[in-house]
Amino acid sequence: MSSCASSTSSFGHAELVITPGQVDLGLLRRIQAGGVRLSLDPSVRNAMARSQAVVQRILDNDEVVYGINTGFGKLASTRIAADHLADLQRNLVLSHSVGTGEPLAAPVVRLVLATKAVSLARGHSGVRPELVDALLALFNAGMLPRIPAKGSVGASGDLAPLAHMACVLIGEGEATTTEGEVVSGAEAMRRIGLAPFVLGPKEGLALLNGTQVSTALALVGLFGAESVFASALMSGALSLEAIQGSIKPFDARIHIARGQPGQIAVAGAVRTLLEGSAIVPSHPDCGRVQDPYSIRCIPQVMGACLDNLTHAARVLRTEANAASDNPLVFTDTGEVISGGNFHAEPVAFAADIIALAISEIGAISERRIALLLDTGLSGLPPFLVRDGGLNSGFMIAQVTAAALASENKSLAHPGSVDSLPTSANQEDHVSMATYAARRLGDMVGNTAVVVGIEAMCAAQGIELKRNLKSSPLVEAEFGKLREKVAFLESDRYLAPDIEAVRLWALAADLPDALLAILPSRA
Repeated sequence: MSSCASSTSSFGHAELVITPGQVDLGLLRRIQAGGVRLSLDPSVRNAMARSQAVVQRILDNDEVVYGINTGFGKLASTRIAADHLADLQRNLVLSHSVGTGEPLAAPVVRLVLATKAVSLARGHSGVRPELVDALLALFNAGMLPRIPAKGSVGASGDLAPLAHMACVLIGEGEATTTEGEVVSGAEAMRRIGLAPFVLGPKEGLALLNGTQVSTALALVGLFGAESVFASALMSGALSLEAIQGSIKPFDARIHIARGQPGQIAVAGAVRTLLEGSAIVPSHPDCGRVQDPYSIRCIPQVMGACLDNLTHAARVLRTEANAASDNPLVFTDTGEVISGGNFHAEPVAFAADIIALAISEIGAISERRIALLLDTGLSGLPPFLVRDGGLNSGFMIAQVTAAALASENKSLAHPGSVDSLPTSANQEDHVSMATYAARRLGDMVGNTAVVVGIEAMCAAQGIELKRNLKSSPLVEAEFGKLREKVAFLESDRYLAPDIEAVRLWALAADLPDALLAILPSRA
């Protein structure tokens, strides 16, 4: 189901109307990529206005409610006088702006702005609609708050990074323009035609509470994982052809007998990729009884990865639409209820699951590289080069792949099992979702190199035995790879080739047979 209406602006950017609660993964992928403008479904503005009215009624009746006229965290029992409420919200934003490290990448910040707007627009946060308008105005102008990558434990939400985002709205902090210019928060607001906000009751807290940074990082990790997953299925098909492996383990009946949906989908995708290959039927009596697991068990391993990515995608789609600040306003009863939706445990688990999948994608790909280079198993020249000894071929490229696959094993250690109490033990169990999601970027980058090296090695193996053609889909991809990296006749400087195939793996410009099984493309 589509989550947005779209048109084209005078600037050539697609205009997308977002409806909170109905934003899907396809839209989130487009937001990450940029080149779109966002507006809010007008039908949701009334819910925000009614939510804000509940907050105002509490103030008018001189009631004491956490987050509206009290301190925060361990100071929740401290009542704040009415003439200090604006200072309270401003101080909250400034005191929480304690992030460190390099700024988050633009695709992550775009998702942070969009998902925070979606969350606030659910009508449970008690903020002015104008705050949501301002977040979308920053997005549409490409004026991205500079948010340090480190400093959040994933509860009470992503406090420090979201504070840096909120700083721009009050004319503090910094933002980066589409041209890469760093400007002050005040200048950023001026350039989008708005005065800095004086935050009203609860508005600072609503901006800071929430899981939007963890969720944005995890979504970027998910989309990257999908890309290297699809590329690894293609590189695996190339490797199967290079060693003249058997297609029989991909027979649909085997996988239906087990019933795992990801396994069935992967086997079907590989069969489609190899349909029409002249290599597959050319070696019925080659003497090899069974291929190594890294070839034979592609459906079982990659299918399990796909199932985990699909589960994580469902969790992250839900979280991207969630009201995750605290307390929440319920306009049907006029209640403001304090809870814990800011706790990012669902995101932490989803990120850990994605990490396991990314690690395994790279691990099995690296094993296929080793297989290709081992003449005793592959039947190909040692290290995939003629005149071995004088030439080392791809010997050390496999070492690079092994190093990165091993690094991913350490990075795959679950972040969600860690917790360190904060706020004088008021926040005594935290999710570590922000780290769990942030490390996915490094893991995707590592696996893209491994998968790219496999594709380069497999293309070399196919060409070393070139007497028959593979399927049309595989031959088309072989041609793309050859446009990026030439056949290795003798040793040469390989680093540029590895960079080229890394970018190939990340781009995942691949046949629909692969892309259609990805959770964000389905």
